[in-house]
Amino acid sequence: MSGQHTLPDLPYAYDALEPFISRQIMELHHKKHHQTYVNALNAAEQAYAKASTPKERIALQAALKFNGGGHINHSLFWKNLAPAASEGKGNGGVLHDGPLKKAILESFGSFENFKKEFNTTTAAIQGSGWGWLGYNPSSKRVELATTANQDPLLTHVPLIGVDIWEHAFYLQYLNVKADYLNAIWNVINFEEAEKRYLEAVGGAKL
Repeated sequence: MSGQHTLPDLPYAYDALEPFISRQIMELHHKKHHQTYVNALNAAEQAYAKASTPKERIALQAALKFNGGGHINHSLFWKNLAPAASEGKGNGGVLHDGPLKKAILESFGSFENFKKEFNTTTAAIQGSGWGWLGYNPSSKRVELATTANQDPLLTHVPLIGVDIWEHAFYLQYLNVKADYLNAIWNVINFEEAEKRYLEAVGGAKL
């Protein structure tokens, strides 16, 4: 039903990702930024439902894409993070032996090379956007991709998405994207990513 999107709860406390992502960033990012996308998406869908001409519907496409993408991307992003194992808090940052690790090694040669290539590709985004590890149903491999602004990943099944908008890191890492990208691997939830990978390989639509 249109106009019924809601802000999802985080699966951890706002300070659970410290010291890699601060409580202040998580609160602002979730409560303010994501909530804004949800509110604007609901408003755009309500306006679309009331639109009576093609021109009116076309005029709403940009708002639907931007805010719908923001809601989709952030809903995935929160699940793709977990408290850091290195801090004794959770399972974040640990890629266990299994199907996802095997797929990453097949595509990138090593886990370290995967992270390096991901960071290089994502840091090269001009302006704001997202860096992705996705499953390509055509090649049946995991591949890197980027999207601009809040565009959702449509060419691949998204497995891991990293927000490179400044609101995701600036209060803690200032303008040093590389430090943020290096740090975030400590809180990536590879168990969630592997679950999405197995669903993708099995043909589930995510």
